[in-house]
Amino acid sequence: MSSFTYSLELVYFIFTADFSKAMSQAGPSQFQEVIRQELEYSMKVELDKILATAPSNELEHTKKDLEGFKKLFHRFLQEKGPSVDWGKIQRPPEDSIQPYEKIKARGLPDNIASVLNKLVVVKLNGGLGTSMGCKGPKSLIGVRNENTFLDLTVQQIEHLNKTYNTDVPLVLMNSFNTDEDTKKILQKYSQSRLKIYTFNQSRYPRINKETLLPIAKDVSYSGENTECWYPPGHGDIYGSFYNSGLLDNLIAEGKEYIFVSNIDNLGATVDLYILNHLMNPPNGKRCEFVMEVTNKTRADVKGGTLTQYENKLRLVEIAQVPKAHVDEFKSVSKFKIFNTNNLWIALSAIKRLQEKNAIDMEIIVNPKTLDGGLNVIQLETAVGAAIKSFENSLGINVPRSRFLPVKTTSDLLLVMSNLYSLNAGSLTMSEKREFPTVPLVKLGSSFTKVQDYLRRFESIPDMLELDHLTVSGDVTFGKNVSLKGTVIIIANHGDRIDIPAGAVLENKIVSGNLRILDH
Repeated sequence: MSSFTYSLELVYFIFTADFSKAMSQAGPSQFQEVIRQELEYSMKVELDKILATAPSNELEHTKKDLEGFKKLFHRFLQEKGPSVDWGKIQRPPEDSIQPYEKIKARGLPDNIASVLNKLVVVKLNGGLGTSMGCKGPKSLIGVRNENTFLDLTVQQIEHLNKTYNTDVPLVLMNSFNTDEDTKKILQKYSQSRLKIYTFNQSRYPRINKETLLPIAKDVSYSGENTECWYPPGHGDIYGSFYNSGLLDNLIAEGKEYIFVSNIDNLGATVDLYILNHLMNPPNGKRCEFVMEVTNKTRADVKGGTLTQYENKLRLVEIAQVPKAHVDEFKSVSKFKIFNTNNLWIALSAIKRLQEKNAIDMEIIVNPKTLDGGLNVIQLETAVGAAIKSFENSLGINVPRSRFLPVKTTSDLLLVMSNLYSLNAGSLTMSEKREFPTVPLVKLGSSFTKVQDYLRRFESIPDMLELDHLTVSGDVTFGKNVSLKGTVIIIANHGDRIDIPAGAVLENKIVSGNLRILDH
């Protein structure tokens, strides 16, 4: 069979267009199948060329990665249009999403240590800090009193182990981007009271959007080839965890559940009430998969939501929604909750489903433009999408405090401020804050990079009474500034605003000529 290629737009057209008026039923399906076979053949040829460049010590690992990618690419070519039938989406049954208060009301058993000893904490540690102007793993960015995300995680688990005399290990799922730097840092925890394990998620080739072929020509991923490869999303955890051998080792040690969360979510701490509910279910039937959800605000309208779909709980992401229903999906009144990506999953269930190749996750097509202008796509999956593959799944509607992600310097300002107090690695909202909600903070592009952000604050302002802060342009803050109510500070192009030390701004607009107006 000859090797030829089609652009992504043409493939989408071929797979989704309605040819019924022009061709018989057999015609288009056969045509589509020929196209698919040609594309898969072309991909196989290219992947074989890449594999042939692997050194002997990397051969087996590279082969597994490329086999996994080939399966994902095959599914990508099979799927047509949005992956959900909007007409089949239903509200989840009442008992399928439990309020956290009900879980907590059950209290804790006397033998909480024996329950904790069945737990493993897994942090998703594949991301870089590039969106915040940092090089290296995002988990190594200082977020509070010079503690990094990783420091705080270690402190939390160490505190648990000391308090209850337990042996809860920490597992980090690294990517090829973060593995080396993370392993160097781990040496500093050698005296800490916890075991730390790591495994790597897969390394997949980016695809040229026009040709649908890999842009990589060999297995190397340094220098010019850095942009040729990507980690395929956190849905890769199931296969990589299983392939690493770590899953079997932890089961052999008597571990039963993993608590999975993003390492940049500072609210994702081990919750003893949820763990007890898993280990000692009130109806005697254990859940294999629990997803923590929380109530949507206007800032969360794009977040994935739990629905009932073909008699199963299913996570629906905005990318899967037909365009005509996107506004409905974003509705806070219809879809009130979203996925925090704090997940509790039975190890034995992962092993069973992995061995049967029965974990089904929708493919996320992530378009990127590389530095040189080349348009590529990444095929990814999301860990929460597997919920429909597990038995007896459950959603738990948790307080907003369990979702405290730091994606931007605006988020960083919140967690560094006096809105939160730090205790044993955990952040809790200050009791002095009168409202349970977090202020809305929008820092402009001058604050995007962490080093620029830190330079613009002599000290972090008092934000206990702040509702909303918008800052745009060349603005700096002196020491001991207080921000209250709604504060908007806008330095026009060419202007600079220095908020003086000790200033108290309450319901003020500060404009480019330094006038302070009542808001």
